[in-house]
Amino acid sequence: MSSTDVNRTIDAVWRIESAKLIAGLARIVGDLGQAEEFAHDALVAALESWPQTGVPENPGAWLMTVGKRRALDAIRRTTNMARKNEAIGREAAFADDSDPFAAVDEGVDDALLRLILIACHPILAMEARVALTLRLVGGLTTEEIAAAFLLPLATIAQRIVRAKRTLSEAHVPFEVPTTADLPARLGSVLGVIYLIFNEGYSATAGEHWTRPELCNDAIRVGRVLAELVPHDAEVHGLVALMELQASRLRARIGPGGEPVLLLDQDRSRWDGLLIRRGLASLARAERHGTLGPYALQAAIAACHARARVASKTDWQCIVALYDALAQIAPSPIVELNRAVAVSMAYGPALGLEIIDSIAHEPALASYYLLPSVRGDFLFKLERFAEATIEFKRAAMLTENLRERTLLLERSARSYERGAAP
Repeated sequence: MSSTDVNRTIDAVWRIESAKLIAGLARIVGDLGQAEEFAHDALVAALESWPQTGVPENPGAWLMTVGKRRALDAIRRTTNMARKNEAIGREAAFADDSDPFAAVDEGVDDALLRLILIACHPILAMEARVALTLRLVGGLTTEEIAAAFLLPLATIAQRIVRAKRTLSEAHVPFEVPTTADLPARLGSVLGVIYLIFNEGYSATAGEHWTRPELCNDAIRVGRVLAELVPHDAEVHGLVALMELQASRLRARIGPGGEPVLLLDQDRSRWDGLLIRRGLASLARAERHGTLGPYALQAAIAACHARARVASKTDWQCIVALYDALAQIAPSPIVELNRAVAVSMAYGPALGLEIIDSIAHEPALASYYLLPSVRGDFLFKLERFAEATIEFKRAAMLTENLRERTLLLERSARSYERGAAP
């Protein structure tokens, strides 16, 4: 195997194993920053050793061994004799050369769950949770995170450093919350994962409408979480939602990179495997309890996935699901989406009534989809002059260049229809 192939293999192994490695090392040292340092020491050792010796049969275990030894060496160097003995005694299982991975492997699920919960800890600002989750759980480099969110490298680096410092100074315990506290903490985790997915599904800024790699990262973290918390309906609901929405990614982009809206998409390009996985995840959510907000949104996505052509979409079912969602998670965004479903099921006039009832909500003041949806309803009602203004206003509010182009094209088309004799 060439050195290039070895380096590619190391990169792939790191993506798969880094979260487990950092989680296991955090159990030893009790500090997230130190755990990441020792994990990267192991990565450097692999980059130096594997091109000469070849990739080991169990690369994850190899990395864990090196990282564990670096961690234990640091404990010996930086603690006094009494504390050193206590620390080494506490981690005696890690120091047993007869089976150096036993203690880590026995608790790998709990350790990984701890890492996810800590990376998404409510003490951190949302942008810090996102960066730390992608770094520690997603295995992305700081450069990759900065590129994904179109932010300066220094900004992302500072967020990660400050997040780790905040966790350290607050002495956040490396433990799974109690049964009573876990649902609230899981809610924070799910919010972070879905935020990452949405940035990939519909980029807020830049030249590209989607960033599939971010969707993939979010789905991967979601699936890991579903394995760690297998009986939580909302975890499976979120995974189902992401899988079903991601199934459309190929069809959402036209030949020139332009956005293709849902009803205009070639559904033969939808990913059948992701649809099947999404429907299976939704079924697991339904088996494990009452459907929450993510699972209800997944059920809505399933209605679209089951329709081979747009005209076969069960919009009345979608309206009912949005009605249920509005009951348990009311928000202006839910109402906006419900208006679209009502428009498709019962006509644009009723959809416009809902839109106008929420038009003054502060949360929607700068949200480009409000005038975009309103413009669509007005266009269908042949109120072309008003639709032209709404599409233009939406174009000015979005920071995504592809989306802006689409909206300006719709504004021009509406103007032409209005000007036609």
